[in-house]
Amino acid sequence: MVKKWFLGFFLVLIVIGLNATGYAETVLRIGTLGSDAISLDPHKSTKSQDKIIFPMIFNGLVRFQQGTADLNAIEPDLAESWQVSADKLVWTFTLRKGVQFHGGYGELTADDVVFSLTKAADKSASSAYKEYAAIKSVEAKDPYTVVITLKERVPFFLGAVVNFHGGFILSKKAWQDLGEKAPMHPIGTGPFELVSYQSKRFIELKANTAYFRGKPHIDKIIYRYMPDDATRELAFDRKEVDLFYGRREARWVKTQEVKKNRIVDVFGLGELRNLHLNTSIKPLDDIRVRQAIAHAVDRNSLVTFIGPEVSAAANSVVPAGYLGHSDTAMVYEHDLEKAKALLAQAGFGDGLTIKAVITKVDSLRLPMVVIQEQLRLAGITLDLQVVEHSAFHKLIRQNQSGVVLYGASRFPIADVYLSQFFLSDSIVGTPTGITNFSHSRVADDEIRSAKTEADLDRQVALWAAAQNKIQAEVFAVPLFEQYLVWCRAANLDYGYELKNSLSNGPLITETTRFK
Repeated sequence: MVKKWFLGFFLVLIVIGLNATGYAETVLRIGTLGSDAISLDPHKSTKSQDKIIFPMIFNGLVRFQQGTADLNAIEPDLAESWQVSADKLVWTFTLRKGVQFHGGYGELTADDVVFSLTKAADKSASSAYKEYAAIKSVEAKDPYTVVITLKERVPFFLGAVVNFHGGFILSKKAWQDLGEKAPMHPIGTGPFELVSYQSKRFIELKANTAYFRGKPHIDKIIYRYMPDDATRELAFDRKEVDLFYGRREARWVKTQEVKKNRIVDVFGLGELRNLHLNTSIKPLDDIRVRQAIAHAVDRNSLVTFIGPEVSAAANSVVPAGYLGHSDTAMVYEHDLEKAKALLAQAGFGDGLTIKAVITKVDSLRLPMVVIQEQLRLAGITLDLQVVEHSAFHKLIRQNQSGVVLYGASRFPIADVYLSQFFLSDSIVGTPTGITNFSHSRVADDEIRSAKTEADLDRQVALWAAAQNKIQAEVFAVPLFEQYLVWCRAANLDYGYELKNSLSNGPLITETTRFK
């Protein structure tokens, strides 16, 4: 009888969310879009499902104010202050004292910062390494002072040490102790720390009670991998999740907004969708064919299809709102007759077929189907191979697609976008290749010159010239920017006003709570 009573009491504890001491835990359950973690090393992974969770675990030397991606609103994070030399080549950061790493790995010191930024600049250990190419040295002057010396001036250097991608600070001791396990066992200083990771199921985090900004209001986070849109929505309706990645479609947003006990958040930074044209594959090496594609695409119809509530037409291969975005770059307006005439001049009066791959993820697949129909009207058949999202990323980096529809948000400076997508160093298939799917080389001089230009007006002019060359030669067709859409329980309060996020989702911080 005693055993039965004890078992029953234990089950009650589980159901009502009490821990062994009788304390009611506050649990936040999140449904994310991915099927699994790619890597929990913030320097390595750029995938949405991973980027969302990194700011919960890690900090940078500096950070954006919560809910923003405003370059004018960067504030101290692990560094309590910083100084910069007159020539902008020497940056000195003074660290907060007493900041503790998760798991008993001790106090954050300058050695951890040196280790982390050195790792971020290492091609074998970081996908962000190009952003640190200008660093000459990172040195620990003393346990709480880090001196970073640059070989040359770079556009907005604080972007390299902000709480994003390569800027996240890791524990040197934990990385060395854990060895091969380190990439999937992250140790940071953030408001939440890892409890467990179950492949293709979930990540469990718990509150960092020693967090330097104060103990979080949320005690536990269950971060569930739920790749299917309908499954996430159903789980929310059944109260199995409190926050989930929504459909980035106006119709879906409107449907959810009229339902009770939920709030739909639509916010930036939007992911810019460009149609990259692979000039290494015939006949896309012929500019007349590329111009025909540009004239055949109707970006306004794409926005109508997706919904103006969650998207906006793009006029540049660099997102609007980024420092250096140009409103004057050449844009080919929708004109089917011009498209057909250009195809005829190129010897394709009877039409042509281009093979391409696309992911099963609806936010990319559905717009690509619309583009397929728009091109068909001009006489261009887009032979689409629909594959799993992971296979899509693999194939486009193996140069297996004639056109690539790609969406991305990056640190909001033109240099980052132009360097990753249009600099020859980034051509896929090369030793330093990243995401230059078009094999563009046309704006190398402007992109490289802008990196070290001391005069901001001249720098912006160089970025504008680069965008104009890329668009005039049609290495990519700017389509639309698509905003982020998340749905949450009405009683979930982020603790700040959500305007923008670089992490593909709302930041869950020590201020987040259930009302």
